[in-house]
Amino acid sequence: MKQKGKEPYNRFEQGPIRPPSEAASLLIRVTRNCPWNRCAFCPVYKGKRFSLRPVAHVIRDIDAVHGSLEIIHQRSGSPGPVFSGDMSRIADNLDPEERPAFHAAFHWYMGGMKSVFLQDANSLIVKPEDLIRILKHIRSRFPWIERITSYARSHTIARISDENLKSMRDAGLNRIHVGMESGSDQVLKMVNKGSTKADHVKAGRKVKSAGMELSEYVMPGLGGKALSDDHADETADALNQINPDFIRLRTLAIPETVGLYEEQRAGRFEKMTDLEVTRELLRFIGNLEGITSYLKSDHILNLFENVEGRLPDAKPEMEAILKRFLDMAPEERTLYQVGRRIGVFSGPDDMNSPPRVAKARQTCQSFGITPENADQMIDELMKRFI
Repeated sequence: MKQKGKEPYNRFEQGPIRPPSEAASLLIRVTRNCPWNRCAFCPVYKGKRFSLRPVAHVIRDIDAVHGSLEIIHQRSGSPGPVFSGDMSRIADNLDPEERPAFHAAFHWYMGGMKSVFLQDANSLIVKPEDLIRILKHIRSRFPWIERITSYARSHTIARISDENLKSMRDAGLNRIHVGMESGSDQVLKMVNKGSTKADHVKAGRKVKSAGMELSEYVMPGLGGKALSDDHADETADALNQINPDFIRLRTLAIPETVGLYEEQRAGRFEKMTDLEVTRELLRFIGNLEGITSYLKSDHILNLFENVEGRLPDAKPEMEAILKRFLDMAPEERTLYQVGRRIGVFSGPDDMNSPPRVAKARQTCQSFGITPENADQMIDELMKRFI
C-alpha cells in the first residue's frame, strides 16, 4: 500500500468504475485502483498500482464540486431549466484544471444529487479516522444527500472494529457494495479471490450490525462446470447467514486479459453455457431460504434482466422465468440468448413480441449464429460489455 502524502494536487480525480446502481451518484475518489488486484476473473486495474489519495486532496475534490455547483446554480437560474449546451460553454471558459470537477458536478446535478459513491475498489482500507473526516466533509458540503456508498472487500471489513464501522455509519456511510462472487471456498481459492466464505459471512454481518445497507455481488458461472453445484449451494448458504439488503447478479464473462482466460485455454477451466448457468441459477435461488433480500439482475451480462424481486415472495416468479427458458426448443433459446445480449429482450415474455423476435432473428442470420455455435458467438458479444 502506498500513500503519496507529498504529491502535488493536480485536479479533481475519478476512477474507472462504479456499480450500475450508482450511475447518478457523485464519484469521489478516495483510493486509486485495487489493493488486492489478483482476482482471476477481473480485468479492471490490471497493471495499475494501488495508492491512497491524501485526505487533503479528497477534501479539495469535494470542495471543487461544491464550488462548481454554486456556479451551476448561479448561471442556470432557479427554478428555470438547465441546458447542457449552456453548461458546456461555461466549462470552456474555466481553467482546464477546473473542468473535471465542473463536469462531475453537472452530471450529478442532472441526476438529482441524491447520492455519493466513494471510489475505487476498497475505500474502507483507509484509516477509519481519515475516512470519517472525508464522510463528515461530504455531509457538511452536501447536507441534502440521501446516501454515501462504497465498494469494500470482505477481508478488509472483517478486520475493522464494530466501533469504527458504527462511527463510519454515524458519519454518513450507509451502503456497502461487496463482491462476494461465491460462497464456495473451492471457487474462491480457484479464482484467487483473497477471501473465504467465513470472511464473507463475518463481514456481511458486521456491515448489517453497523446499521448500513449491504449489497452482495454474486457471479453465476464462476465455478465452471466442475464446481457449479458447490458454487450454487455454498453461495446461497453464505447469503442465508447474512441476509443482505441486496443480492446482485453479475454473470461470468472471460476477456483475454484475465487469468481465468489462460485457465480456460489450457482446459483447466470449463466455462458454462447459458443453459448450464440457468440451471445453476435455478438451484441457487431455490436454496435461498429464510432471508428478505432483494435480488436484482441489473447488468447486460445477465441472461435475465427481469429475474428480480423481494425474497421470499418473488421466488416462485423468478424460478418460473428460468424454467420457461429451460423448456424452450434450442432454436427459440438461441433467439432469446442473442436478443437479450443485443438489448432486445429483458425476459422470456418478450419473445411474444414479433418485432423483437424479428430483430433477434436478423442478428442470428447476419452473424451466422445457430444453436450449435450460439454460446461461442455470445461469448464474443459479452466481452464487449466488460
